[in-house]
Amino acid sequence: MIRPVKISHTKYLISACLCGIPCRYDGKSAKDKRVEKLVRSGKAIPFCPEVLGGLSIPRDKAEITQGEGKDVMDGSASVISRKGEDFTPFFIQGSLASLAMAKKFKIKNARMKNNSPSCGCGWIKRNGRRVKGDGVTTALFKQEGIRVVPR
Repeated sequence: MIRPVKISHTKYLISACLCGIPCRYDGKSAKDKRVEKLVRSGKAIPFCPEVLGGLSIPRDKAEITQGEGKDVMDGSASVISRKGEDFTPFFIQGSLASLAMAKKFKIKNARMKNNSPSCGCGWIKRNGRRVKGDGVTTALFKQEGIRVVPR
């Protein structure tokens, strides 16, 4: 049963894949029952920057080729798929749409999926290995004063 959520009580944006929504690149989720509880209680809104940016489910896996999310936002790095397709515009559009959502609902906190080129907080993947850095949306959120917590 879907219950109405009072947006005024919402405190977080949460990576949708953590809520059990199958929106990852491989069409799967990364469900975390604690995070899912926040959504069910009306304290969080799920979102997926990559889908908001126009990418499909499933989609080719992508990585930030050098640098990190802030470098993508300033134009000095790119997000490239395994097949060599430039996904950078989709990631930028998705991060801007996510920021607009946060501003609309006056949300100052986000819980984001680690290792993601969008949501990674502290860690992203490059050449299949974990490296320090933030994803594109996380970098923009931090720049705009939104506190990001990794999951």
